[in-house]
Amino acid sequence: MNYDPPTPVERVLARYRWIRFLVILLLLLLAVYYLVFVNQYVVAYKDAREHFKYGSIGSEPNNGIPILVFKALAVMYRDELGPTGYRRFGLLYETEQSELPVGMSKRIVSGVERVWLNCAVCHVGTYRINPADKPTLILGAPSNNLRLYDLLRFFLKVGADPKFNADALIAAIDSPEVGGHLNFIDRAIYRYIVFPRVQAAFLHLSQQFAFLGRQGDGGGNGHPAYHPYYDWGPGRVDTFNPYKAIQFNFPMNAARISLTELNGSSDFPSIWAQHPRDGMHLHWDGNNTSVDERNLSAALGAGVTPVSVDIAAIKRVRAWIWELPPPAFPDPRSIDQARADRGRELFADHCAACHGMSRSGKYSYDTNRFPRLGQIESLKQIGTDSGRWQSYTQDFAAAQNTLYAGYPWRFSHFSKTGGYANQPLDGIWARSPYLHNGSVPTLRDLLEPANGRPAKWYRGSDVLDVAKVGYRYDGYGAAPEDLFLYDTGIPGNSNVGHEGRVYGTELPAADKDALVEYMKTL
Repeated sequence: MNYDPPTPVERVLARYRWIRFLVILLLLLLAVYYLVFVNQYVVAYKDAREHFKYGSIGSEPNNGIPILVFKALAVMYRDELGPTGYRRFGLLYETEQSELPVGMSKRIVSGVERVWLNCAVCHVGTYRINPADKPTLILGAPSNNLRLYDLLRFFLKVGADPKFNADALIAAIDSPEVGGHLNFIDRAIYRYIVFPRVQAAFLHLSQQFAFLGRQGDGGGNGHPAYHPYYDWGPGRVDTFNPYKAIQFNFPMNAARISLTELNGSSDFPSIWAQHPRDGMHLHWDGNNTSVDERNLSAALGAGVTPVSVDIAAIKRVRAWIWELPPPAFPDPRSIDQARADRGRELFADHCAACHGMSRSGKYSYDTNRFPRLGQIESLKQIGTDSGRWQSYTQDFAAAQNTLYAGYPWRFSHFSKTGGYANQPLDGIWARSPYLHNGSVPTLRDLLEPANGRPAKWYRGSDVLDVAKVGYRYDGYGAAPEDLFLYDTGIPGNSNVGHEGRVYGTELPAADKDALVEYMKTL
């Protein structure tokens, strides 16, 4: 028997203490839930260049994979990737000790550190003058090494591979190469939560990219059931067909998309000096005149979604590339000044109206002085491969203009054009190969008629040919596994067009050499 029961006042006070305790506990649980499962954390970079290379733009929440899984896959598939791991796909690691390649960022989402792509993966190139040189990074240049198609195919294969299972994944994470050191609880989380989700994401990606699997034989077993789809090769991407499948679930079957529309791969563009380009027709086919919309659209290609996009981070990148100068030619001693002077006169006569030009080391983007700069050249006039142009349709443009609905940055500038856009040629030496689909390896080759240009040649080298201006295409100085045979006979790869008297392909050889010499100075 309780001989000292609480008084009514003490019972009320005790009840209040319990209520306070439960309220505080609930607030703490809500705070933990918010901090772990709602709030996201990113690695901030004070330096704009580092932010461009490694800063998150919001691709990880919906498309990122745990960093331990990313590292473990290179261990699990070492027999396929080789000892260099993801370098096999042309991803650039600044040092041997670098944790992630350039163009990959980290963000903690739901308590898990995830990694995925940012702008730099497609816009950092390299060059070497001699094969023994260490590659020099060119920030803002087309990623001439990146084999995005092969990287994507690798992830698609992993999802359906029986070798990819929870036991093998956990063993790889705990390997010395990854050093995950998972404890009992971590292993349970990776076995029952992380692995199933990653596998499901890869399988879902496989469904979205089913049209990629039809490469070459058009459907499997050597019996074409659908149009063949071809490897993009290093430095190229099919910008809009994956976009159609992922963002809008467009049907990608033979009844809805032609062979020409299906094979519209093109080179990654450079992204320096964006301020003077604002208002010009952007993208190869000039489908937008807003740098900001072009940036947000490109971010979608890196894995961002309208919900996950980090607007502030993309604005930082935009501010940096706004005035980023084009890179100077790396071997100025090789420039014959007298020949370059002659080339300047020829360039003014044959090229400047469409591309602008440089005087006294400063590029002029003045569209009053060069009225066709940044404007659309009709497909009939330019005559280049139509695949990229056909891959961008009116229906797709209309769908794009629905993106980011409800936000101030909603798209409204996308439109179907009648050809390809005339672009400034600043830093043109670092934008090899040439034409929108990268079908002509050097500037000197571009000044020949199509029947005089290389028909089959190798992409994948970053050794610069300082005479013809472009990356070596004869395999010189490159490892065999880095080379990709580019065949201009494949749909989307044609090297025709941009030829005839007005394009300088009928000039004497000495004048063509002079034009190339001048273009080294742009």
